[in-house]
Amino acid sequence: MPPVMSAKNKPVETPPPPGVRRTGLIFRTIFICILVVITARVASPEVEHIWSVYETPGDLIRVVLGFAVCVWLIVHLFVLPKDAAGYRTWFYMGFALIPLSILLGVVTW
Repeated sequence: MPPVMSAKNKPVETPPPPGVRRTGLIFRTIFICILVVITARVASPEVEHIWSVYETPGDLIRVVLGFAVCVWLIVHLFVLPKDAAGYRTWFYMGFALIPLSILLGVVTW
């Protein structure tokens, strides 16, 4: 079925069903949270305490970049998709991305 055209010849976007919207939002949230955990784990210093980060410049750079990426991901956690296609995309891709990201999290831990 072709999209309904408005007076200015722009397709009118129909909102996704509530189940697709809710599930897409949940998948998106889970995926971003897993990315934050993986990034924090990978960016942590090699020695157990945080003050050892000043001993090597590589650790300091890794921790600073990891912190910046984590902040960026957390900010995007609260920026919701602006259109219905974003929720549908997260709904369909979530079925593949969530298991893969969990697997990646287990492997990197």
